[in-house]
Amino acid sequence: MQILVDADACPAVVKDILFRAAARVEVCVTLVANQYLRTPPSRFIRSVQVGAGFDVADARIVEMAAAGDLVITADIPLAAGALGKGAHALDPRGEWFSAENIEERLTIRSMMDQLRSTGVDTGGPSPYSPRDGKNFAAQLDRFLARQRKAPAAG
Repeated sequence: MQILVDADACPAVVKDILFRAAARVEVCVTLVANQYLRTPPSRFIRSVQVGAGFDVADARIVEMAAAGDLVITADIPLAAGALGKGAHALDPRGEWFSAENIEERLTIRSMMDQLRSTGVDTGGPSPYSPRDGKNFAAQLDRFLARQRKAPAAG
C-alpha cells in the first residue's frame, strides 16, 4: 500500500501530516506535481515531477495507483479514476470519495462547470481551516490503523 498525493494544490498542512505519517507507520508517500517539490529526507517520501499540462499529474497518479492504495486529492475526476483502480480516495478536508458518492459528485461538478460557462459566479470552496486539517489527520489515522490490522494478502 502506498499513498499518492495530488500535490499541486494540496495544502502544506496536509503534506506535513502525510510526512509524519510516512515516518510513523513506514508507508511510502509519493507527491505528484507539475513543479519541483521539496520533501524532507526520508526513504518513505518521494516526489514525482510531471510535465506541464491539463491533468498530466492526475493521469500519472491514476497510472501509478493500484488496488488498496490511498490517493489524496480534491479533484473529483481523479478520485473517480483512483476508485476505478480499486484504490481509496480521501480529500484534504478529510472527506472520503466512494463508489456510493462519486457519481453524484461528478454530476454536481459537471453542473457547476456548466453554470460557470454561462457566466454564473458559483463561488468556490471555503478557505482551508484548522478544523479541516484535524479532520484529515483523524481520517488518515483511522485508515492507516485499519491497514495495519488487516491481514496481509497472499
